[in-house]
Amino acid sequence: MALSNYISEQLAAREGSSRGALLMTHVVCGYPSFEENWQELEIMAAAGVELVELQFPFSEPSADGPLFVKANQQAIQNGVHVDDCFEFMQRVTDIFDFKVVMMGYFNTVFKTGPRDFMQRLKAAGGSAFILPDLPVDEAGELHELAAELDLDPIVLMTPTNSPERLQKLAQAAKGFVYCVARKGVTGSQTEMNAEVADFLSTCRKYTDLPLAVGFGVSQKSDVDFIASHADIAVIGTAALKTWESGGAPALTEFFAQLAA
Repeated sequence: MALSNYISEQLAAREGSSRGALLMTHVVCGYPSFEENWQELEIMAAAGVELVELQFPFSEPSADGPLFVKANQQAIQNGVHVDDCFEFMQRVTDIFDFKVVMMGYFNTVFKTGPRDFMQRLKAAGGSAFILPDLPVDEAGELHELAAELDLDPIVLMTPTNSPERLQKLAQAAKGFVYCVARKGVTGSQTEMNAEVADFLSTCRKYTDLPLAVGFGVSQKSDVDFIASHADIAVIGTAALKTWESGGAPALTEFFAQLAA
């Protein structure tokens, strides 16, 4: 099933529920360990998460805040390799019902070889990929490979994009669009306000694809706000902070509060 169709079905099932927005969560492969990744994913699946980003560690994750920079660097120090990430993805997609989106940086794709990487992503059960450091102007070949394999390139729209740029991003997007709620990197709290709502309304003018909102989403009120203006709430840093502070019990409670 096409990712956008899957999202549409999930949104229809969520209509009228206390958590109208879908959830996409984020796990850095091999941090703190693959065993702990699995525990996190079990909790996320039990909470009804619809999509999960599996981040392939990279030494210079330019779109990530301090916590995910640390996680990427520690995973690399632990010896996590791209082969390990694909093997883990295969295990995940074999067991869980949520859709898996590869997140990472283009250097990883380049070193593996774009065609080989895309073929391995498809074979491992991935549905889409997010490469925040690859401009759409330079992504034509990769997007053509993705189209051959029925994989969706997820593009990012940001508040600093001009109308012309938003139009170009919309033309390249498949699956859903990732709307960055504010300037900067991941990790800091974002105030969900009229400015964010206006930005999402602008994004909506350029695409009919579902809109995901990330960067600073951390609590139930954020998810409720997103449900009124977009389709998918992206929970990254807040979940990892919760795991680091309290492990499985804390993460279970965190997702229970989001759905309360």
